[in-house]
Amino acid sequence: MQSLQFSEFGKAEEVLQLQDLKLPALTQNEVRLKILASPINPADLNFIAGTYGVKPELPTVPGIEACGEVVESLSPDFKPGDRCIFLRRAGLWATHAQVPAAHLFKLPEGINPQQAAMLKVNPATAWRLLTGFGQLPRGSWIIQNAANSGVGRCVIQLAGSLGVRTINLVRRTELIPQLVVAGADQVLLDDSEVVDSVRAICGSVPPLLGFNCVGGDSALRQLKCLATGGTQITFGAMALRPLSVPNGLLIFKDIKIRGLWVSRWIESAPREEIDETYSRLAAEMVAGTLHIPVDSTHQLSDFKTALSRLSDPARSGKVFLIP
Repeated sequence: MQSLQFSEFGKAEEVLQLQDLKLPALTQNEVRLKILASPINPADLNFIAGTYGVKPELPTVPGIEACGEVVESLSPDFKPGDRCIFLRRAGLWATHAQVPAAHLFKLPEGINPQQAAMLKVNPATAWRLLTGFGQLPRGSWIIQNAANSGVGRCVIQLAGSLGVRTINLVRRTELIPQLVVAGADQVLLDDSEVVDSVRAICGSVPPLLGFNCVGGDSALRQLKCLATGGTQITFGAMALRPLSVPNGLLIFKDIKIRGLWVSRWIESAPREEIDETYSRLAAEMVAGTLHIPVDSTHQLSDFKTALSRLSDPARSGKVFLIP
């Protein structure tokens, strides 16, 4: 058994090391799984850099999501061969992981393990954005920036099943046809003209919700597009710049500013709600109506190549570690 570990915070390519992994004997209601696939997320890199919402004790194994197959179980709910995702942080850039049974969600048969490995974060975030901040009337608009991201693509696919229309902002023109093919209703460049463009598209029914994972000027433009009483939900900060909210938007338009961290939702929501959400999303994956592009797969020992692929302009989806 092996894992990638780090003993100090920093750039992943500089502080990660491949190490032997020793797991203790199973105790009651624990499950041991072999990891089938684990994606590299921006949150993983922030976790390694020490800039994420939580800081671990060091040394530790990163990896916030994965698909695993049960190899040994002391829980009546799981048996060898069951495939699962991990609902809590477990150090998943490894060949194996061991967790309490309550931290697992059992997957349906027929789901692709790489797609399943991305189920915990992006699809659930998209679903919570669309359903967790009030019921959207059918035919209403939402607006999102960085729409070509994993969450953005999930929003596009899930919004259609809810009867919600999407305005999708991107930074590069070559992304526009990709998102149109994926089902986007409108795709616009995220530039100084976007506010006027959105007003022309929506007329008297501007977007009720804005999904922001960029911050800075992009978030401000999005705020200006929202309807009176609308809500902007921030779930990322790709630009590494804070929100700047004009007083007038709060006073005269009653714009609401909210945040979403899907890990906190998992920790606080009733288990029935969590199971219902992931069952629905997993079923969409099995049916092929929810799909996230995969760029490349790399063995744990080849992690530096995997990390370098993240910044490659030709990358076209998630980069995976495959033990």
